[in-house]
Amino acid sequence: MAEPIRVMIVDDSSFMRKSLERMLMSEDIHVVGTARDGLDALEKIPILKPDILTLDIEMPKMDGLTCLKKIMAEFPMPVLMVSSLTHEGAKATLDALALGALDFIPKEKKLDGTDGDALSFQNDLLEKVKRLAHSPKFKTHRHLQPYAGQAPPRVGIPHPIKTPSAPVMAVSPKSGATTLPAQPRAEIIVLGCSTGGPKALQDFLPYLPKNLPVPLLIVQHMPSSFTRPFAERLNGICQLEVKEASNGDIPQPGHIYIAPGGIHMHVRSQLGHYVIELNPEPSSTLHRPSVDVLFQSAFDACNSQILAIILTGMGADGAQGMKKLKSKGAYTLAEAESSCVVYGMPKAAVELGCVDIVAPIQEMAGILKHHFQL
Repeated sequence: MAEPIRVMIVDDSSFMRKSLERMLMSEDIHVVGTARDGLDALEKIPILKPDILTLDIEMPKMDGLTCLKKIMAEFPMPVLMVSSLTHEGAKATLDALALGALDFIPKEKKLDGTDGDALSFQNDLLEKVKRLAHSPKFKTHRHLQPYAGQAPPRVGIPHPIKTPSAPVMAVSPKSGATTLPAQPRAEIIVLGCSTGGPKALQDFLPYLPKNLPVPLLIVQHMPSSFTRPFAERLNGICQLEVKEASNGDIPQPGHIYIAPGGIHMHVRSQLGHYVIELNPEPSSTLHRPSVDVLFQSAFDACNSQILAIILTGMGADGAQGMKKLKSKGAYTLAEAESSCVVYGMPKAAVELGCVDIVAPIQEMAGILKHHFQL
């Protein structure tokens, strides 16, 4: 039997610490300790040696963001933020994701009973802790050795990666070949991601040139209070124009449209051009917005070439939609396990045999530049 996951809880609320500890009690998870603030956490991490931390943002003595910077500099490890859904909480959480936190979980739900909110929170918490504790991002940082690399990047600034201007050598899961397949130029890009997506997008989108000749539509699983601040953050670091999508938007070349949280984003064909439609239906999907819904709408609406991308994320949202797009001749990309926070959504698409190119996030911009001959 595998060793249980060692979790440390960092929160200034004793109620929250006890609630999280109670919810995490299971055969494959062991809460090794708790800390009441950032300073307390930094003292205990080398002693308790957790595999993953849950980290509050607002705490006395040392807040969560300051603590997170030090953790990533001294003891790089998976961190799950316990976050507020307020506007300020959304901005702070996005800062945390830019600094290296892998994901977040909202704390607004009632945790003092056995109602649906508490059970939903617990299930979400358990799944994220189990999946994030084994993230490929930290496979080489299990023994809490001091970090020997560069200092963590400033908030909101992507890692200084280099995207190749020459054709990218990426592996095809179908043939194992290392050459790009010949493809007609796409007229629209659709992209889906979930856990780890905010950081992946910040490591990818800023390197797309402003003369990208097509629009890019993105579904990122995220609460409704987060998507507008996230779009604004991306707009500040990208060469392309980035906005939260609105109903009736006509997608323009060189623009990126982020699906609002809590509602599906469809692309429709209307009078010779594409139109974005925001619609709560279908209501039966696990996620809203859903990557599969966006991809299905692109399948229905687009008669020209489509480029579809799936990045890091839990589950399988987008895989079936990508399979349909591939049957229509779409050019399809998936993020490689080596750069994924969670290799779930890309893996599901690869296993369906509908992915042309698998590549780490650092090569995605180069692939698109080559495709559009930029």
